[in-house]
Amino acid sequence: MQTKDFYFDLPEELIAQEPSAVRGRDRLLQLDRNTGAWADHEFADLVSLIDPGTLMVFNDSRVRKARIYATADSSGNRTEFLLVSRIHDLPGAASGAPAGTQHGAQAIPSAPCVWKAMVRNAKRHKSGRTYTFADGTRAEIIADPQGLLDGTEFRYLQFDRLVDDVWLDAQGHLPLPPYIRRDDSAADQDRYQTVYARTVGSVAAPTAGLHFTPEILASLDERGIERRSVTLHVGLGTFLPVRSERLEDHTMHSESFSVSGETARAVTQAKREGRPVLAVGTTSIRTLESAWNRETRVLEPGERDTSIFIYPGYEFGVVDQVFTNFHTPESTLLMLVSAFAGKERIFAAYRHAVESRYRFFSYGDSMYIR
Repeated sequence: MQTKDFYFDLPEELIAQEPSAVRGRDRLLQLDRNTGAWADHEFADLVSLIDPGTLMVFNDSRVRKARIYATADSSGNRTEFLLVSRIHDLPGAASGAPAGTQHGAQAIPSAPCVWKAMVRNAKRHKSGRTYTFADGTRAEIIADPQGLLDGTEFRYLQFDRLVDDVWLDAQGHLPLPPYIRRDDSAADQDRYQTVYARTVGSVAAPTAGLHFTPEILASLDERGIERRSVTLHVGLGTFLPVRSERLEDHTMHSESFSVSGETARAVTQAKREGRPVLAVGTTSIRTLESAWNRETRVLEPGERDTSIFIYPGYEFGVVDQVFTNFHTPESTLLMLVSAFAGKERIFAAYRHAVESRYRFFSYGDSMYIR
């Protein structure tokens, strides 16, 4: 199957640049994956569309303020980094922090504080280059001892102090996706997080959940719809473009997830009782399918990594229904929902969405597939 098979024309004005004026005041397209029939709704209708007894699974990961800006010491140019993950064990890394401003005994890490970071024009950012941040923090590009980042957009960035979520909350910015062509604002601090976000670690929001309000969640409870959570920290692998011509040649970046014993028991019981499992967002789908044991038909609790790539031909083991947003052309997310509902039915529904002026992507409208 070819990557180009998942391209579609999308008018630029349909790419949502801002969230709706009020959270939850969005449109909803319902798709029957068996017949291909669709129906237009408002998001608030979702509660009445879901059958009582359904188990909904949400991703409770919280977005880290992972976008940071520095001045390159060699050129004075402003440089943007996106911190992806803290590296606690980097064989062969330099043992000392770059020289520069000291930040007090509590701020200096006892071991090198190294992050894997994404940077534009990565080839220009060679080992030894140093950068200074607004508060005086300094960092240096260090060598990749195993050559894992060769030919990629990533570099290892070593700081002269502890860079944690406290520092990032003060110095960082929310990493809005590149198709939102503006800087993050005060409003995004609220609207680019789900109301149930709990565990910090994602570099992008699990955006299907952005529609839900406390009132909608309470209405789901009143209707007898069970709710449970998993945690998958959204990484760049979900959003990086598929560069291979054939889907089979694409490799997803790994992302960490965890499933509690409570959620594992609830999902396993729902499947045994024949009750539908509704995954909220593609990250919840990937978590559930990664943790599902097809032989024992049990959802396995615990923490681990997944690089699962779901595209047409994949047979779903646990997920029966999906709530999601509208996805970008040629993206792994579009391939995933095409695997779930069938490519032709998804593309027909997307054509209707374009004609009906639905809003697309992270801050856009929603879709319920059952």
